[in-house]
Amino acid sequence: MVKYTVYSHAGLMAIANSVPPEVLEQVAEYFNILSNPMRLQILNLLGEEEKCVQELVEITKTSQANVSKHLKIMLQGGIINRRPEGTSAYYYIEDSLIFELSHLVCNHLAEKMEKQALKFRNITLAQQKKN
Repeated sequence: MVKYTVYSHAGLMAIANSVPPEVLEQVAEYFNILSNPMRLQILNLLGEEEKCVQELVEITKTSQANVSKHLKIMLQGGIINRRPEGTSAYYYIEDSLIFELSHLVCNHLAEKMEKQALKFRNITLAQQKKN
């Protein structure tokens, strides 16, 4: 089980001020790799099982050049890896942390949406009571 620490804004600022700029740059690069919808789609597909470029092209309905570009970025970032087989290369997830991050972000966004939906329901109910 992974343990997460929740920091206050002040706690985060103290950590950010004590972390060397080179480390912050690496963290930013990691998140930058995960900031592209196509890369997230590819990672989701690779989470099911390893796949070759052609399989990813067919599923994503995009060009081979586009898929290859995103695979190269994720490969260089150490998030995925590849295994040669004959004339093909099969890509797979190397850094399973992406699934934990994705789970955290999705749950956080779901909670935000639920809170927002509740506010809208409350507004609608209040308006109905007035009428």
